[in-house]
Amino acid sequence: MATAPNAFVPLAEVSREVASWVTQVAGLTTPDQIHWCDGSPAETARLRNELIARKELSPLNEKTFPDCHIAYSHPSDVARVEHLTFICTKNQEDAGPNNNWMAPDEAKAQMNALYKGCMKGRTLYVVPYCMGPIDSPYSRCGVEITDSAYVVLNMGIMTRMGRPALERIAADGGKFVKGLHSVGELDPNRRFIMHFPEELSIQSFGSGYGGNALLGKKCHALRIASYQARTEGWLAEHMLIVGLKSPKGELHYVACAFPSACGKTNLAMLIPPATMPGWEVFTVGDDICWMQPGPDGRLWAINPESGYFGVAPGTSPKTNKNAYDMIRKDTLFTNVALTADNEPWWEGIGGGTPVTDWQGRPYDAKNGPAAHPNARFTVSAVYNPAYTKEAENPKGVPISAIVFGGRRREIAPLVYEARSWQHGVLVGASVASETTAAATGAVGVVRRDSMAMKPFCGYNFGDYFQHWLNVGAKLKNPPKIFHVNWFRQGSDGKFLWPGFGDNLRVLSWMLERVAGRAGAKETAIGNLPRPEDLNLAGLDIKSEVVEELLSVKQDAWRKEAADIRTYLGEFGARTPKAMYAELDGVEQRLS
Repeated sequence: MATAPNAFVPLAEVSREVASWVTQVAGLTTPDQIHWCDGSPAETARLRNELIARKELSPLNEKTFPDCHIAYSHPSDVARVEHLTFICTKNQEDAGPNNNWMAPDEAKAQMNALYKGCMKGRTLYVVPYCMGPIDSPYSRCGVEITDSAYVVLNMGIMTRMGRPALERIAADGGKFVKGLHSVGELDPNRRFIMHFPEELSIQSFGSGYGGNALLGKKCHALRIASYQARTEGWLAEHMLIVGLKSPKGELHYVACAFPSACGKTNLAMLIPPATMPGWEVFTVGDDICWMQPGPDGRLWAINPESGYFGVAPGTSPKTNKNAYDMIRKDTLFTNVALTADNEPWWEGIGGGTPVTDWQGRPYDAKNGPAAHPNARFTVSAVYNPAYTKEAENPKGVPISAIVFGGRRREIAPLVYEARSWQHGVLVGASVASETTAAATGAVGVVRRDSMAMKPFCGYNFGDYFQHWLNVGAKLKNPPKIFHVNWFRQGSDGKFLWPGFGDNLRVLSWMLERVAGRAGAKETAIGNLPRPEDLNLAGLDIKSEVVEELLSVKQDAWRKEAADIRTYLGEFGARTPKAMYAELDGVEQRLS
């Protein structure tokens, strides 16, 4: 736990372990000065003004977007670089085929050569942060050293950053995740993100973009934390956490894992349809979920983040009103376009006209989209209209259900329930999405993304599946596990399910199953609702469409099961036998 704040102790003297590491890094990187971040509003204002003076940050229309700013990244530095992201374990097999691997000594030698003198002429910022509520036993701390003030501003939004985090590190005996970052020269050929899970450390060089530079996010909260969670007996997952309160007053929390482009943020901030009065929805988190077995035999979850680093394009009052409303003040935008009124603009916003594109050029459609497709907003979670104070509860929230989902055109039904925790682990492991013609030029190519963790699991997927089985075996009251597919299509290529707020109809069936009140029919792949089990009141949908949404095609699923078996085989002897046993059961029921 954190100690009582003591503002009289200089930050550099709060933790001997952190100070020693900072001295070591400064000797390698040779900065002109060192700044210890305290996370105060005054510090934030000062850093903003410095970036504005250097023309690296610009204020937006103060009347319509108060305290909002825009930043632009280098055109070659606009997304995560998974092919340059490595897990550096002593044993290559521990990293698994789901990760790029490099030997730790080789990685350190390569990175040290890049870091040598890289901060000359720059400021070294020491960013102590806490992932999770500062006084939660489930939270974990880290320190990022960076030469980017833009990173500091983002970390101040996304984490509990500053003196309290440093004091907690000191109180915890000096244990923390070490994250070293430099933008370098932003040379794509000198860009690497190295993770050393056995040492709880991260090294990133050559990028200023969010996921590569905000080391508390994917690097710490998923890749390092997933490894740490395995050694400590908990789960660090790429999941949203949403609270659902029924008209009866029953409150349940659900954790959901979806690959990209599957509606994750929209579900986290879901607005109930007018045809379902009395429901309330609360956002605990939109991206990352840490779950610990509680003393009552249930899983308890925290959102380790304190802000949202969301994709701007496509965000509008129609698609996600809560997100649209919350980013109209005190928000940091990256790589969006601008209107003549100095307001942010992106494709799908639903109004306005861009005059300047994301590279600062006069907008011309011949140059491509006005906003970069991966343009982002960084905003504090407290501005979300659906925010709940339970996000700061040090005990976390109890999870009633875990939901996996993918984007499948034909095979996966709208929703089905796993037969058991063990079967649910197989369901999560086999999560997949299909590519679209617009994205790749090929339709229907299946990409497996187990638990939506393929880019983020810090160790071998086979061991990861076993860890899920181990955690479940300890739970007296495990959450029920479900799979959803909002994207099933008809023969005309149109979506059969309306999605968005109407997804609450599916979630409400899940909660009734949790309570033991809803019906279902057993199928080879799990338990599906019958049409009469779903609340379809006020929804304009034909009965034959509902039947199609809830259909299980035996031949297609036999092929799917064979494909899953091939996929599990990629992890060799590390794949748990229990996974194959569950798959055997599915195939037997399909025969």
